[in-house]
Amino acid sequence: MTATSTEPAVFSPRLRALSAGMVALSTLVAFEYLAVATAMPVVGRELDGYHLYGLAFSGGLAAGVIATVAGGRWSDVKGPRAPLWTGIAAFMAGLLVAGTAPTMEIFLAGRFVQGLGGGLFNVALYVLVAQVYPAQSHPRVFSLLAAAWVLPSVVGPAITGVVAEHLSWRWVFLGVPVLAAPAVLVLWRGLPARTAPPAETHANRDFAPALAWGAVAAVGAALLQYGSGAAWPVSSLAVVGLALLALALPRLLPPGTLRAARGLPTVVALRGLAAGAFFATEVFVPLSLTTERGFSPAQAGVALTGGALAWSLGSWIQGRGRFGRAVVLRVGTALIAAGIAFTALAVFDGVPVVAVFMGWVVAGLGVGLVYPTLSVLVLALSAPGEEGRNSASLSIGESAFSIVAVASTGAIFAGFGGTVAVYLVCFGLLAAMAGTGAAIAGRFDHTR
Repeated sequence: MTATSTEPAVFSPRLRALSAGMVALSTLVAFEYLAVATAMPVVGRELDGYHLYGLAFSGGLAAGVIATVAGGRWSDVKGPRAPLWTGIAAFMAGLLVAGTAPTMEIFLAGRFVQGLGGGLFNVALYVLVAQVYPAQSHPRVFSLLAAAWVLPSVVGPAITGVVAEHLSWRWVFLGVPVLAAPAVLVLWRGLPARTAPPAETHANRDFAPALAWGAVAAVGAALLQYGSGAAWPVSSLAVVGLALLALALPRLLPPGTLRAARGLPTVVALRGLAAGAFFATEVFVPLSLTTERGFSPAQAGVALTGGALAWSLGSWIQGRGRFGRAVVLRVGTALIAAGIAFTALAVFDGVPVVAVFMGWVVAGLGVGLVYPTLSVLVLALSAPGEEGRNSASLSIGESAFSIVAVASTGAIFAGFGGTVAVYLVCFGLLAAMAGTGAAIAGRFDHTR
C-alpha cells in the first residue's frame, strides 16, 4: 500500500517539515497582513504621519507588484530557492525597519521593503509546490496554505489591538521576525537537497521589459488607490493610474486575459474577478453594519470572522477532490455573487442581521472553493519552466482587479455619499463582477 493511499502526501515523512514550515510562515504573514490595518491609526498618530497614511498600504502594494514580476521570472530562470530566501530576508528586514522607525518616512521605507519581500517569496512558494509536491497533492497543499489564514483572521485584530494599546505598536512589527525564526528553520530543514533544474525558457530574455512594465503597473496601482475617492484635482491621479494599469496589464498577463480567452487566461481572469468582488465587498461589510445598523466595530468584525472560517471550509472541501473543477469554479463564483447580494441587505432595517452574516459566510465559502482550485490550475496549465511567470500573473491579476474594484466603488461612495441607494449600487456592481466569473468559469478547460 502506498503512502498516498493511507495519508495525504503533504504529510508524508519526506514532505512533513516542508509543509509545516510553509504553513507556519504563511500564518505569520497572514497575521502581519491583518494586523497592519489595526495598528496603523496608532502608527499615524505617534509618528505624526496621517498625511502619508494611504502610502503605508499603497507603497507596500506597489512594491509587491514589482517583486512578483521579478520573482516569477527569477524562479523560472534560477529555480525558487534564491527568490524564496531573498524574499523572506527582505520581508523580515522591512518589518524591523518599520518597527524601529523614528519617522513616518522611514516607516514607509520599511513597508516598501516588506512588500518587495512578500512579492518575491509568495511566487517562489508556488514554484516550490510545482517542483516538490506531486500534482495530485496540489489541491491539498493550497488548501493547507489557505487554512493558515484562519487563526490570524479570528484572533489577529484583537491581539494587535491589545499589543498596540498596552505595549507598543512597534511590537506588532518586531514580534513577527522573532516568531518567524523557528518557522524559517523548519522550512529550511524541509527543503529538498535539490529542486528541478530550470527548463529552457524565454523568461531570461524578457526579464527587463517585464520588470519595467511591472513598475508601470505598480505606479498605476498606487495612483489609482491614492486618487480614488479624493476631491479634484487629486482624483485626476486615479484617472492616470487607471490608464497606466490599462497599458501595463496586457504585457504582464497571459494574452487574452482581459477577454477571458480559453485556458490559462480565463484562470487569471477568474482569480481577479473573484478577488476583486470579495475584497471590495469586505470593505463595505463593517461600514454598512456600523453606519446603517448601529453595530460596534467589534460586532461588525464577527461577520468578517465568519467569512474567514467559511473560506477555510471551502478550501477543505475542494481539497477532497470529490467534485470536478468546472463544478467547483461555477458553484464557487455563484456563491460569491449570491453571498454579496445577501450581504447588501444590511442596509434595510427590517432584514434580520443574521441573514446578513450568513450572506457573508456564503461568500467566504465560495472564495474558499475558488482560490485553491485556481492555484492548482495555474500550475497544471503551465509548461515546465513557466510556473513562476504564470504564478506571478495570477497574483498580479488578483491585485489589479482588486484595486480597480475597491477604487471604483470607493469613488462612487465618496462622490455620492453613503445613502442606501449608493450602498446597493456598490454591492450590486460587485455581485455582478462575481457573476461574470460564474459565466466564464467553464472556459478554463483547454487542451494544452
